[in-house]
Amino acid sequence: MAASQTKTEKDSEDCSLLPLVHDIIKCMDKDSQDVHQELAKLKVKIQEAREQISNMPGIDTSPAEQQQQLSTLRDQVRTKNQLLQKYKSLCMFDVPKAS
Repeated sequence: MAASQTKTEKDSEDCSLLPLVHDIIKCMDKDSQDVHQELAKLKVKIQEAREQISNMPGIDTSPAEQQQQLSTLRDQVRTKNQLLQKYKSLCMFDVPKAS
């Protein structure tokens, strides 16, 4: 689990395309032959970003479905908060006061 978190953190930190574009522009200014290598790096980075996006949870659900899920979850939270308030008012539990 820790290894997957580290990989996810690394991926989220390393998602900027700007340095690669900058390197491409520098190569073009110098008339360097490295432009093709830099373009290949950019292409790989874009492909990795596409894969990350397709692996995101909920990406396959429509906005309407997401709104429905959000509404359902909010209703559940509201109900649970009401139950918590109800149980607190019953005074069945001795909750020590923070001092």
